[in-house]
Amino acid sequence: MKLLTSLLVILSAFQLSAQELNCQVTVQSNPKLDITTTEKEILKELEQSIYELMNNTVWTKDQYNVEERINCAMQLSIIEVSGGGSYKATLQVQSTRPVFNSSYNTTVFNFLDEDIAFNYRRGTKVIYSENQYTDNLTSVLAFYAYYIIGLDGDSFAPNGGTPYLREAQNIVTLAQSSMSSGWRSDAKNQKSRFWLIDNSLQELFAPLRECFYDYHRKGLDVMYDNKIQARNEIQAALEKLNKVNNTRPGSVNLINFLTAKRNEIGGIFADAEPKQKADMLNLLKKIDPVNTSKYQEILQ
Repeated sequence: MKLLTSLLVILSAFQLSAQELNCQVTVQSNPKLDITTTEKEILKELEQSIYELMNNTVWTKDQYNVEERINCAMQLSIIEVSGGGSYKATLQVQSTRPVFNSSYNTTVFNFLDEDIAFNYRRGTKVIYSENQYTDNLTSVLAFYAYYIIGLDGDSFAPNGGTPYLREAQNIVTLAQSSMSSGWRSDAKNQKSRFWLIDNSLQELFAPLRECFYDYHRKGLDVMYDNKIQARNEIQAALEKLNKVNNTRPGSVNLINFLTAKRNEIGGIFADAEPKQKADMLNLLKKIDPVNTSKYQEILQ
C-alpha cells in the first residue's frame, strides 16, 4: 500500500510539472544541397537538440497535466550550408487545440518563417535563458514557443495569452541588437516575427483577439451541443475582422488566421442557409481578396 501511494504521488508530481508543449520536430535539408554523411549526423543532432528545448523547457509558471500539453510541430528546412557551421533555413510552425466534446483538433497557428540564419556545431546544447539573448536559433525557437502558448491562452479566455505574448515581445526586443533578420520593423518584410508579435499586442488588433476567443470558445467548443448557435457565434466572431481589415488590410496576423481556418470555415458553413453562406463569402472575399476563388470553392 505504501509503495502504491508513493507511486501515485510521484506520478501526480510528474503530471503537474509537465512542460507546456508537446512538440514534434523535424530537421530536413533541401535535396539539391550536397550534404555529407557527417553533416547529416549534425543535422540529426540538431533535431534532437531542438526537440529537447521545446519539450523539456518549462516556459511558464502555470501547471499543465500531461494531457493538457499543447500539440505543435516544427519543421526546420535547411536551404543553405556554409562553412563553420553556418546555416540558412525556413521554419514551418504549427499548433493545434482540441475542441470540447469531440475528437477534433483545430489548427490554431500555421506559419512559415522564411528568413532564419543561425550557427550550430556538433555537441552544442540549445538552451533558453530568460531575459538574455544567446544566439539567433534559440531566440527564434523560444519566440515561437511563447507565441504558441499565447495563442492557446487567447483561445480559452479573453486576452488569456497576454503574459506569454509579452514574453515573445521581450525576446524580439532582446534579439534586435543581434542584427539578425526578422527582429526589426522592416517595412519590406511585413511577415516577420517583429510584426507578428507587434500587431498581436496593438489595440488596433483587439478585434482579432476577440474573434479568436469567440471563434473557439463560443463557436467550436459548443458545436457538439448546438450547431446552429455555434455557427452563428462563429459568423459574428469573423465579422469582427472587418474592423482590423479597415485599418490594417492584408496584415500578417489577419491573413494567417484565415489561412489556418479557411477549410474549417468551409466545413462549418457547408450546410448553412444560402443567405448565411453568401454573407460569409462576401465577408471573406473582402478581407482576403487574393483567395476569393478558394472561398468560392468551399462555400458553394
